[in-house]
Amino acid sequence: MGVPPIEAASRALARPTHRVSAALLAVLLLLMVAVAAERSVQPPGARAVNAPAAEFSAGRAFQHVQAIGTGPHVAGSAPADAVRERLLTTLRGLGLAPEVQDTVSVQGGELSASAGGTGLARVRNVVTLLPGTASTGRIFLVAHYDSAQVSPGGNDDGAGTGAILEIARALAAGPRLRNDVVLVLTDAEEACLCGAKAFVDQHPLARAGGVVLNLEARGSTGPAIMFETATDNAGLTRVYARTPRPVGTSFAVEVYRLLPNDTDFTPFLDAGFTGFNSAYIDGSAVYHAPTDTPAAMDQGSLQHLGANTLALTRELGRRELPALRSDGDAVYFPVPGGLAVYPGTLTWPLAGLALLAVLALAWLSRRRGLTTGGRLAGGFGLALVPLIAAPVAAQILWAILKLIRPGYAAQLIDPYRPFWYRLAILALTATIVFAWYALLRRRMSPAALAVGGLGWLAVLGLVLAAFAPGGSYLAALPALAGALTGIVAVLWRGWWSVLAVTVGAAVAVVVLLPTVVMFFPALGLAIGAASALFATLLALAVLPIVDLLHPEAGGQRGLVALRARRLGGLPTLVATLTAVACAATGLAVDRFDPAHPSPTHLMYALDTDTGQARWLSQESKPQEWTAQYVSGERAPVLDTLPAFGPAEVFSGPAQPAGLPAPKLTPSADTTTGGLRTVTFRLTPQRAVRLITLHVNAEATVSAATVAGRPVPTDRKAGGPWGFGFVFHAPPPEGIEVKLTVPANTPLRLRAMDASDGLSSLPGFRPRPTDVGVVGSHSSEMAAVAHTFTL
Repeated sequence: MGVPPIEAASRALARPTHRVSAALLAVLLLLMVAVAAERSVQPPGARAVNAPAAEFSAGRAFQHVQAIGTGPHVAGSAPADAVRERLLTTLRGLGLAPEVQDTVSVQGGELSASAGGTGLARVRNVVTLLPGTASTGRIFLVAHYDSAQVSPGGNDDGAGTGAILEIARALAAGPRLRNDVVLVLTDAEEACLCGAKAFVDQHPLARAGGVVLNLEARGSTGPAIMFETATDNAGLTRVYARTPRPVGTSFAVEVYRLLPNDTDFTPFLDAGFTGFNSAYIDGSAVYHAPTDTPAAMDQGSLQHLGANTLALTRELGRRELPALRSDGDAVYFPVPGGLAVYPGTLTWPLAGLALLAVLALAWLSRRRGLTTGGRLAGGFGLALVPLIAAPVAAQILWAILKLIRPGYAAQLIDPYRPFWYRLAILALTATIVFAWYALLRRRMSPAALAVGGLGWLAVLGLVLAAFAPGGSYLAALPALAGALTGIVAVLWRGWWSVLAVTVGAAVAVVVLLPTVVMFFPALGLAIGAASALFATLLALAVLPIVDLLHPEAGGQRGLVALRARRLGGLPTLVATLTAVACAATGLAVDRFDPAHPSPTHLMYALDTDTGQARWLSQESKPQEWTAQYVSGERAPVLDTLPAFGPAEVFSGPAQPAGLPAPKLTPSADTTTGGLRTVTFRLTPQRAVRLITLHVNAEATVSAATVAGRPVPTDRKAGGPWGFGFVFHAPPPEGIEVKLTVPANTPLRLRAMDASDGLSSLPGFRPRPTDVGVVGSHSSEMAAVAHTFTL
């Protein structure tokens, strides 16, 4: 680089007289802080069934989970009816008066969106009012009692439903709260969020709005994270911070807004409600899958979800609810012992102060002779190397693991046992940081590299303040603390300098380590780069401590200096060996077996127009079991199956099954003023989960009514098809449809219905015990389609 090496011993921010003792003490203190920070985002132990009546008991709630999660109970099915009856019986046994909201709702959903149409469903919500003594507003406890079509729903959302039943017991047994509490156990969340949409649109208890606490699970273990809020959440967040073990981060809210995910919380938000969305999310390999059984549940996670919600309900129940509305969002994150909360208005000042503090540290380091201007610039530029290399390495590791174990490709978030792989990513990150630091330490100086790392944290703090304000603290606070304590270290030498940089590093650990811990299950190994990035930011923030781990030559030359440089590479070697060992251990531990089967995806589609049938799969590459049904290249099936939208799938020939197509029965056909209005009944001829209808693109639909509900007509399926809809949980008698189209235009209607289960179809061979079903809304679907011309 044209810059001569300088002796590193006198160019570090911390210059203790006893280097080894200082390193041991600093590392020990940071380990203690790290343990406390990691424990701040762990669930509590489960309370037994004999816990005091006023407390939440995961043992009691789990009894409800066991009854709910005996098998799949998709909306509209007989098992869903049985679950609903149990809910009603349980609530009545508590002396409450639940009601069933039986209606049709219109709302977009996953399958509906992919089909370019609108989602509808017949829903039967269970709604219960616990009236307050002098209510200032309403608190809504929300969970869905339906499951995905192949899943028992032990966690999703047996956890939320079981928790609300246990909360209802605790509330009913105690003194009445000041404010009303409404229990809303929704139907058809998995299908289209239609139960929640029906409640906010049609139920009288929803008309005045209120505070919503939605309970979810996207896994089987981990802390219950409050991951989504309404806007202007500062007042409510301060209340949430009073719960026994609050876990949440304002950055999660920013991230969730970028993800294509929705829960029952979404219709409430769209309707102007405020509140929180909470879920535990680790163990996501069981999500929507047959392995989501009650036995898979970590009851500590259930305890965390329920106990926090009960405490929050009681606290909100005594408050003046309108007074909690505030202007602006809060910034919040977990710390040992609770939740740190401060106004969002401090985001820009703190980010600006962090940058100024880093610039001040750079100036002071240069003035004190710890580095030069050129080295500061070089340290800042070269700090990009680990920030880029570590996330890339994490993604490369996941790609290698998928090559070794192809079944991982179908696990879109995490494998069953990701612990060792997560450690491998952290060790890989440490390898890159240690190697980078060892190579550049003498040439660039420890101070220049430390200031460069803090500089990128400060810059990122400003970027996040502009684009994701709730996450700016992740970079701004470590940069500010590191720079201020770095200034103290430069001014005060010896042990004071070690203490100063240790305090700065401890702040970084408290702020960033919980984020790393939570991001691993949130985004999974599939996006392990995110956790690697935050781990790298943490490593850059603690570089002064990393420097203490490097032995010094003490100004000597020759063999002594050479030995010191070789020992300086020891951390890199240890981290490398650890990464390899953890990855190998993960491969040895996380094998597919009957309890943890390899997930596969398969569907069946019969076209009664031609009598031809096909197997379909959405796998990225057919696995060994799936390859006996499908082959060739991925291609869309939009022309004949518009309900699947433009998604590309693998296909293969199948034997036609004796499955009847939906029946279309016209009842009226009139033409007025150049517009033709047709009315007909669409009736499934077998037990199905959903029924769809799509209209040929030439017949532009200007108005549509389905089951008495107006349906938007602006969304198009694509290809030869225009307007369409998906109706979930259709009644046996079918649904009435009214369409208005231009007169004298050919009208073709493509109807499809779908049931769940492939085992009775001709040509289907049972899966081996270590091969399972992927958690997907289209897994195991048997679809039958027919075209009608009117």
